[in-house]
Amino acid sequence: MGSEQVSNNHIDERHEVDKVVERKEFVFRSKLPDIYIPNHLPLHQYCFENLREHGSRPCLIDGPTGREWTYEEVEQTARRVGAGFHHKLGLQKGQVIMLLLQNSPEFIFSFLGASFIGAVSTTANPFCTSAEIEKQARASGARAILTQSAFADKVKSYCEENNIHIIIVDAISPDGPHPNEYKHFWDLVGTQGEENNLPEANITPDDVVALPYSSGTTGLPKGVMLTHKSLVTSVAQQVDGENPNLYFNSEDVILCVLPLFHIYSLNSVLLCALRVGAAILVMPKFDIYMLMELVQKYKVTIAPFVPPIVLAIAKNPDMDKYDLSSVRVVLSGAAPMGKDLEDAVRAKLPNAKLGQGYGMTEAGPVLAMCLAFAKEPMDVKSGSCGTVVRNAELKIVDPDTGLSLPRNQSGEICIRGSQIMKGYLNDPEATANTIDKEGWLHTGDIGFVDDDDEIFIVDRLKELIKYKGFQVAPAELEGMLINHPNIHDAAVVAMQDEAAGEVPVAFVVRSNGSQISEDDVKQYISKQVVFYKRIYRVFFVESIPKLPSGKILRKELRARLANGITK
Repeated sequence: MGSEQVSNNHIDERHEVDKVVERKEFVFRSKLPDIYIPNHLPLHQYCFENLREHGSRPCLIDGPTGREWTYEEVEQTARRVGAGFHHKLGLQKGQVIMLLLQNSPEFIFSFLGASFIGAVSTTANPFCTSAEIEKQARASGARAILTQSAFADKVKSYCEENNIHIIIVDAISPDGPHPNEYKHFWDLVGTQGEENNLPEANITPDDVVALPYSSGTTGLPKGVMLTHKSLVTSVAQQVDGENPNLYFNSEDVILCVLPLFHIYSLNSVLLCALRVGAAILVMPKFDIYMLMELVQKYKVTIAPFVPPIVLAIAKNPDMDKYDLSSVRVVLSGAAPMGKDLEDAVRAKLPNAKLGQGYGMTEAGPVLAMCLAFAKEPMDVKSGSCGTVVRNAELKIVDPDTGLSLPRNQSGEICIRGSQIMKGYLNDPEATANTIDKEGWLHTGDIGFVDDDDEIFIVDRLKELIKYKGFQVAPAELEGMLINHPNIHDAAVVAMQDEAAGEVPVAFVVRSNGSQISEDDVKQYISKQVVFYKRIYRVFFVESIPKLPSGKILRKELRARLANGITK
């Protein structure tokens, strides 16, 4: 027995050594060298660290009005907003304000103002339903909600019941709520000199500054705690150093049409632009003709997009009527872009370099980026999402064995570095399921690293549906469906769609004797959710395929869709 135990110990020890060797051998790093990252600084201080160099340069341009603010004006206004949040709303370090806004200068001033006083911004889509917004406000502990008058009614009852401030950023229309019902944003800002009235916040690198909501690899939306260190590291990984991965500079005009409540735009557009001193052209929403007019008028050089916008550009018959030759970079993210779409856009914008990045809110958010955007660019393969960012490690893990895999073998993509989230708010179990004990964040995406260190995404372990880059959690919709008295069981999966990428469709088991129709199901869901979560098709079935544990076999349902078997 003793010799058997010794033998087993040797096997265990050898196995542990093998695992260490595997881990060292199959950890991938950027082609670019690591750089110094000042992630001890608070986010706002990092963004404005070079203020003396470009204080008089244009920082924000409001597309609809043409109003401009210099860097010095943006920094001072953000300080005044922070002081107003503290002195007039009572907002303290660590407390949360919800930004329920479309893109606007006020969004930017508020996010930065909250950072100045050590407060936390939770960003939300104003087109979500009242119930969805209330759920996030309650879960995040928001003490104030900043919004537009058109959306104020969505949160009015919740705020009155919970003694929460509503601050509106726009003029109230005659048909809207009475002005005395709400505080107005510009009343908080105060006069010149108020920027020096900031409280002592004593911000540490591990303090949370942003709290976007994400469904992660599965389940319901959760608050992603991004710290000052997380976001400073992520921005630096992209735009700092002698040969930045994402070469933005102070001469650039960067289009901000992607919603700032989404981490892709907040990080890779707003924060990266602020760091380098570029001008930021703010559009409240996507309109193809307004976009082309503004690109022509302001000579936009950097155009961060998502595939649906790229598709709209590629298919627009009037592009030749506008001078878009100033665009030197088209950056696509949030969802994969195929070779055909890449080629179509290259034909429309021949002066622009086109490439993709890869991110996840929990990862800070950027994991990888195309090196065609570097100051000293490198060739990239079509379909690649680039190489892993600097000052980070990436590995490909076999989902069954947990071992890291060599090049050209597909497995789950995992990332480690100072840019990843601190964890999910008030959810240690979900945090532990996403970030392992060695600090690796498991993305739920399946991909591989090729011989040139380029990363390719091939599948998803996670169950999320990506509608035009927006996350749709099947579990959230399934919970609503099962609550309907005429539905016995349900499952939601993704169906491919040319314009949206993916759309949610439902497989539904009727309750005994029920005659509920497809339209009934669609309307029931559409009343409860934002537009991109609506059910596009309903397929009635006898049963939902599941494992003995009760887990839905979504892969089987997706295979049925692919083969046209929907009964």
